[in-house]
Amino acid sequence: MNYTVVLPAAGSGKRMKADRNKLLLELSGKPIFIYTLEVFDRDPNCEGMWLAVKDGERQLIEEYVERYEIKKVKGYAIGGAERQDSVRAGLEMAGPCEVVLVHDAARPFISPSVITELVEQANQSGAAIAGVPVKDTIKKVQGGLITETVDRSSLWMIQTPQAFRYELLLQAAQLAQAEAFLGTDEAMLVERTGHPVQVVESTYENVKMTTPDDLIYGQAILASRLQEEQS
Repeated sequence: MNYTVVLPAAGSGKRMKADRNKLLLELSGKPIFIYTLEVFDRDPNCEGMWLAVKDGERQLIEEYVERYEIKKVKGYAIGGAERQDSVRAGLEMAGPCEVVLVHDAARPFISPSVITELVEQANQSGAAIAGVPVKDTIKKVQGGLITETVDRSSLWMIQTPQAFRYELLLQAAQLAQAEAFLGTDEAMLVERTGHPVQVVESTYENVKMTTPDDLIYGQAILASRLQEEQS
């Protein structure tokens, strides 16, 4: 089934300790966000990509898109003060479609098979998000002291893509704006409308490039994939 994807790309380099948008940092000589775009560009079910970018970076990002011959970028929305604002702007610019995905441009290692399952689940139930089970022991801590050890059997680390029927997500995003509600992800906006959200198991490689350590992990993933291709 076909889908459209909105990619927030108006990030900063603060936690990456970089002096520019972390998406412009390179892994093996290529900007992080280009790896992400290439996944969707190769997917025959992807009808188009809409990037939410900083106004001052739009020209530079467009140049990268042209240089790496990314064909499915349809337009650029100007990102807002919050990620949520950027996604809403991208949704409104993209316009109506059946299923829309929201994916962090800083997650370059998403699996195509996970994308396919998310789209299928969103088409059936209206909302589906990627995630992986928590592996570590989780404890609640207050004032440096443990107050509770949390049962991790029902805990998941949530990722993107997050997939929705277009009208469901747009209405949830616009409602959040009208009520000045700030959520941590798109699923949270949909959850508060009472609509159930399905979780699709993703991979632990689908890490978000956020800190310098993530770049080391990203390089390792690329090296492992190259070795697999050559074997």
